[in-house]
Parts: sequence; C-alpha cells; structure tokens
Amino acid sequence: MKTEKSTSNIRHRRNAVLGAAFLMATSAIGPGFLTQTAVFTQNLAASFGFVILLSILLDIGAQLNIWRIIAVSERKAQDIANLVFPGAGYFLAVLIVMGGLAFNIGNVGGAGLGLNILTGVSPETGAVISAVIAIGIFIVKEAGSVMDRFAQMMGFIMIALTTYVAFRSHPPVGEAVIRTFVPEALDPIAIVTLVGGTVGGYITFAGAHRLLDAGIKGPSALPDVSRSSVSAILIASVMRIVLFLAVLGVVSQGVMLDPKNPAVTPFQHVAGSFGAIIFGVVIWAASITSVVGAAYTSVSFISGFNKQIEANRNKWIIGFIIVSTAVLVTVGRPAQVLVFVGALNGLILPIALALILLAAYRSQIVGNYRHPKILAVIGWTVAVLMAVLSAQTLVKYISTLAG
Repeated sequence: MKTEKSTSNIRHRRNAVLGAAFLMATSAIGPGFLTQTAVFTQNLAASFGFVILLSILLDIGAQLNIWRIIAVSERKAQDIANLVFPGAGYFLAVLIVMGGLAFNIGNVGGAGLGLNILTGVSPETGAVISAVIAIGIFIVKEAGSVMDRFAQMMGFIMIALTTYVAFRSHPPVGEAVIRTFVPEALDPIAIVTLVGGTVGGYITFAGAHRLLDAGIKGPSALPDVSRSSVSAILIASVMRIVLFLAVLGVVSQGVMLDPKNPAVTPFQHVAGSFGAIIFGVVIWAASITSVVGAAYTSVSFISGFNKQIEANRNKWIIGFIIVSTAVLVTVGRPAQVLVFVGALNGLILPIALALILLAAYRSQIVGNYRHPKILAVIGWTVAVLMAVLSAQTLVKYISTLAG
C-alpha cells in the first residue's frame, strides 16, 4: 500500500514538473510569438539565429532566479514583492493582470483565426468556441492536471507540425549555424521582443506558480524546480528555432511573407492548401494554450489578496476568459492598447526580477537559503539590460503613437 502511494506521489511530481514547463512554454508560444518570429527572420535572415541564442541565455538567467526564489520562499511573486517593498506586490499584480488581459484578447483572436482556417466558421465564432474549450478545462475537478496534460499535448503537436514544415522548406542550415555565432546584423528591439515575449509579463510566473499549487516547493524541491525552469525555456526555444528555420527556408528563396499574416507563408509555400490547414492547427494550439496560461497566471496574482477569490479561483479564471472573449467579439483587437501594453510588458521583467533578487537576501523571506552568486550576477545583468532596452523600446512606441 505504501509502495503504491509512493509511486503515485512520484508520478504526480514528475507530471507536475513537466506540466509546469509546458504551461510556461506554451504560454509563451502564442499568435504574437509566431508573427514576431516570422517578421524578424525576414528582416535579419540567418542572423536572427544570434538573437534567438542571446534571448535563450537571457531567458534562462531570468527564469532560474525567479523560479528558485519563488520555490524556496514558498510564496507567490506578488507576496514576495510586498515583503520587499510594501505595496510593490499590488503594483506588480496590476501590471500582470493588465498585460494578461490585453494579450488574452489577442490570444482568443488567434484561436478564432485558427478555427476559421480549419472549419470556415467566422473568427468571432471560432473565438467563442475556443473560449468554451478553455473554460471546460477549469470546470473539471482536477483542473490543474488537465491543464498540464493539455499544455503538453498541444506543445508536442505544434513542434511536430512546424518541424515538418521546416524540413520541407530546405533552410540553409549551415549559414544559420554560422550567423548564430557571427551575425551580420543585430536588432536590439528584436532582443527585447523575444525576451519579453518568452519570459516577460505573466509568462515567466506561469510555471513557477503552477509548481507552488502542485506542492513542489521548499529548498528540497530546487533540483526539480531548476530542471523544470530550464526545460520550459528549451521547449519554447525549440519551437522558435524550427519556425525560424521554416521561415528562413522560404525567404532565402526570395519568397515574400504575407504582410497580413507573415507566419502562414512558409506553411502554404511548402504544402499549399494542406499547409494552410497545418498552420490553422498550429496557431489554434498556440493560441488556446496561451489563453489558458494567461488566465491561470493572471488570476494567481490576485487570488492571494482575497480569501473569496482564492476559494473560487477557477470561477475567476473562467470569468477572465469570458471577459477577454467578450472584448474581442464586441470591440475587436484594440491595436493601440495591445502595442502599448506589449511595450509595457517588457518593463515588467526587470521590475519583477529586481524585486525577486532583492528578496533572495531577506532571511524572513528565504530563511537560511543562500542564493548562488553567479545566478545573482546573471539576474542583475539581465534586469539592467532589459530595463535599458525596454525603456528605449517603450519611448519609441510612445513616439510612434504620438506621431
């Protein structure tokens, strides 16, 4: 009996660790992820490989710091922030929820577009159907486990289908490898966008908060936490790389990307109408998992502030999805708001990372834990670098909107 229970606990722990990694990764892989990767590949060609490599290193540096401190403190990010500076957690929660809601409008829209491609229903109808599917996850009793398995399944589907397209597009792999280490062009905005899109806003906290909810916390859990953290970045990066190669393969042949939907071009080019169907599956999977991740993580930032919210967390998550869908269906995608919040999203990472790093040296938060100096140095480097680059990008966006 004890052996069966022990085996069950081990299986639960492994599933939670893997589920947290996929939740974070698939939260990052949304419709914006697909579009940005395609556009930057067209602009930078093989040199975009260097931007991907640099973003992976920055992502891992940021995420390892955040996940480890959250785990060892056994507190969610907003509670840690409030202990560092009173009120900072509320400020962080507002930023996260604002960004999560704005991006979820785009995520629901992407899911609607996916079903439009696959079934011919209107994008609005597709968005509503997708929202109902996402809501279904949080109606069941074991919502956390269902969410984990759903994220894993969708992640595998996206990567497998995009790998097929990358293989069919015959990308110049040799040149891509060389330019990954010796780039001919470099774009700071691309770096900010990729890092912000992978670990910015709510995304980096998705897996960390999921591990807390699954009971994986404390100093003894650090090996599992670190492994899940790095795995999450690598999963998202694999998708980024295969999509980069798929796009590079067609643009290197002189094919111009569709300006209205850049990411669909390599799929259609290598497989025609069947390629469009593959893209429909990919963008739907990318969007629906981001809807789930954004809703779950955004609500996790406010649930601890009120006992009623915590007791009815799944209902609040469902409400978050309903509001996102209602805004999309009635108003559409408020482009200027999305652009502004997108730029603001990049600033959330350095703010949150700085607060978490300060918490690493507060014994009332982390107890006797000693945070590795090398991780702290890497973390502060990422925070300062992203603060400068994000501020420059935000100023540029504001100037563009004002003009």
